[in-house]
Amino acid sequence: MYAQMIQSDAAQDDPEKLDAFQRRIDAGEKVEPKDWMPEAYRKTLIRQIGQHAHSEIVGQLPEGNWITRAPSLERKTILLAKLQDEAGHGLYLYCAAETLGISRDELTEMLLDGRMKFSSIFAYPTLTWADMGAIGWLVDGAAILNQVPLQRTSYGPYARAMVRICKEESFHQRQGFDIMMKMASGTDEQKRMAQDALDRFWYPSLMMFGPSDAESVHSEQSMAWKIKINGNDELRQKFVDQTVPQTEYLGLTIPDGHLSWNEEKAGYDFSQPDWTEFFDVLRGNGPASAERIEARQQAWNDGVWVREARLAHAAKKQAAKVAAQ
Repeated sequence: MYAQMIQSDAAQDDPEKLDAFQRRIDAGEKVEPKDWMPEAYRKTLIRQIGQHAHSEIVGQLPEGNWITRAPSLERKTILLAKLQDEAGHGLYLYCAAETLGISRDELTEMLLDGRMKFSSIFAYPTLTWADMGAIGWLVDGAAILNQVPLQRTSYGPYARAMVRICKEESFHQRQGFDIMMKMASGTDEQKRMAQDALDRFWYPSLMMFGPSDAESVHSEQSMAWKIKINGNDELRQKFVDQTVPQTEYLGLTIPDGHLSWNEEKAGYDFSQPDWTEFFDVLRGNGPASAERIEARQQAWNDGVWVREARLAHAAKKQAAKVAAQ
């Protein structure tokens, strides 16, 4: 449906404007909010930035579940700081999306009624403290590989938002790896917890890069517009290649019996995740999908009075301004 909508929008755009726009993209120029852009480009950005923003906000829920159960005051404060960062990331991205002519309220409504998604990784539960390590190390590590190239994306507000986000995500990845180091070098039970967290989050982390480029609906056009810079398969390979040595350093084992070094491609061969599971999760059938949406729905409902007060205050200020004139 979305692909058909893009084709329909593209057909309505002026061919000369489309050609001029593509030349700007090919020349590496940034597109700014007041610049002319194809409607399909705008809608693609709204989809990508909106789902990115939702993922930052929903992504607080699995880790927020462990704030009160962190093993020390230091770990609690570190986790709180990380979640504060994630909330900020969501707000930066909602602001970037608003420059495309869509409101934050509209984006939230699209998430709640199923028209937008959040990253599949956050539909999985966090069962032990070691999961905080796995999320920081694997999930944020995968996010960094996805997001660093977005600092060069063609849409200016999105690219600029990613600069700070990527800097902060690098701290999150180190924080997660630190937890895994402590667990892996601790008692036998702690090491087993670390291995269990790795076992459960490995394949969902590989899914974060999306399906293979051949199966992806959006990749080809997004890369032509430089909304995306790298293909899904390229980034997934890079993630595996950098994570295997880290896993060996920890003394843990990646749960893939087919993992092996391929001298010819100078990278690892590895098993693909279960893509049937991935698409099922995207349809809202993940282990914690319903729980995540229920939490966002409750937050939306609880915030009604805030939104109403904001609108009333704005109306009052506008009335006072008119009266003063």
